[in-house]
Formats: sequence, structure tokens, C-alpha cells
Amino acid sequence: MKGMINIEYPESLANTLRLSGKDFESEIKTSSLVKLYELGKVSSGVAASVLGLSRLDFLELLAKYNVSVLCAYDTNDLEEDIANA
Repeated sequence: MKGMINIEYPESLANTLRLSGKDFESEIKTSSLVKLYELGKVSSGVAASVLGLSRLDFLELLAKYNVSVLCAYDTNDLEEDIANA
């Protein structure tokens, strides 16, 4: 099952970031998952899966957002990542 989130925003916001509508949507999705990972709400495996990336590609993407790979990592995350591997 898939869910969808609709967010209203002024067109000027995407323009300010110099992004097309589609690229802006992708940025919002990516930055949201990066933040959820940083807060320890989702594992790197789950975030990568939602974004259609490999776990390694997601971990490399974190550097673009200045987020540590180990920011909220605990044993539960490790167990979940092992189960998703």
C-alpha cells in the first residue's frame, strides 16, 4: 500500500531554490527522509528503500545534507538494517 502527501506551497519557494516543480518535490521527499533518519525515526534501510536508492547511496547522500551516518544509530537500528540487508 502506498500513501501520498500533498503539500501546498507558493511557486516562489521552488523558484527561490532554482528548482523545477518535479525537482522541488524530489528535494522535499529526500530532505524529509534525511531528517527522519537524523531524528532516529527511520533506519537508513527504510529511507533508502522509500527513495529507491541502495543503502550505501543513501548513506553517501547524507553528506550532502551534513548529517552524520552515526547520528542516531543504536542497536535497534543495527538489527533492523541487518534484517533489511
